[in-house]
Order: sequence, then structure tokens, then C-alpha cells
Amino acid sequence: QVQLVESGGGSVQAGGSLRLSCAASVSTGSRYSMAWFRQAPGKQREWVSCIRIDGSTNYADSVKGRFTISKDKATNTLYLQMNTLKPEDTAMYYCAADGGDYCHTSPRWWTYWGQGTQVTVSS
Repeated sequence: QVQLVESGGGSVQAGGSLRLSCAASVSTGSRYSMAWFRQAPGKQREWVSCIRIDGSTNYADSVKGRFTISKDKATNTLYLQMNTLKPEDTAMYYCAADGGDYCHTSPRWWTYWGQGTQVTVSS
């Protein structure tokens, strides 16, 4: 069982930056791939980025070049550095984890989820 707790959300103006954190209750570095998803009101949950066990990463086209995913194995923490934020980035952001070295873009493939942290970007 993996428990995930996100933090770092908030309200910023367009062009600003935020760094989200996701603290895991177990060591995830060598056993779990991890990902960030987001969900805006009235919309489906959308994949944002993932990091595999081997450290390789992928990004959705909408955030490529602006967001950076990383993990700190020593503290079992996943990060999402978000720069040049846009109003369309406004959403609840969730981290997810699952055993295996992969990056599924569909949320149904991810077993463990945090409770989410809200990001609001104003124009």
C-alpha cells in the first residue's frame, strides 16, 4: 500500500511558477513509476507527466518545455516544477504511483492516488 500526499498548490498570476510536491509513504524509487495528472471542473482527468523507475520522463504536449517532473529518492518525494503558468493550467493536480516501469497516460492504469492540490492561474 502506498499513500501519497500532495502539497504546493496555490493561486498565481499567468507567467508565474509553482512547485508541487508529492510525499510517498514508502520508498518508490526502485519499485514504482509515478505520474502527475490534473482535472479541471467538468473535464476528465488528464495526464500531465510521468517518471519511470529508470528515471526517464514524458510530458503532455500542453506542458512540454514549461513543466519538469523529478523525484528525490532519499525523501520519497515526487515534484512537478511548473513555470510560465497559463490560465488553462488551472486544475486540481494529483500524483499517482504504480508498480512497474511504464508511463500510462490513462488514469485507470494507476493504482495509488493522492488527494490532490489545487492550482489556480489568473490572467
